[in-house]
Amino acid sequence: MQPSIWQILIVAALVLILFGRGRISEMMGDVGKGIRSFKQGITEEEASASKPAPQIDSKSADTSTETSKTADKTAG
Repeated sequence: MQPSIWQILIVAALVLILFGRGRISEMMGDVGKGIRSFKQGITEEEASASKPAPQIDSKSADTSTETSKTADKTAG
């Protein structure tokens, strides 16, 4: 059973009477902002996932352990 054009018009008129033009346009603006922020969050998530994780050089790790060993020897 499909609604007729008259039923759709009556429902639309009731919605306009209850909410008013300003409130409906305000709600649609809020929906648009929500969709926009959702898309922005998705693109940020994809951008952070595509960046490679920072890698530690084995040379820099070796020098840091040697530095700490040298500091222990001089302190004790």
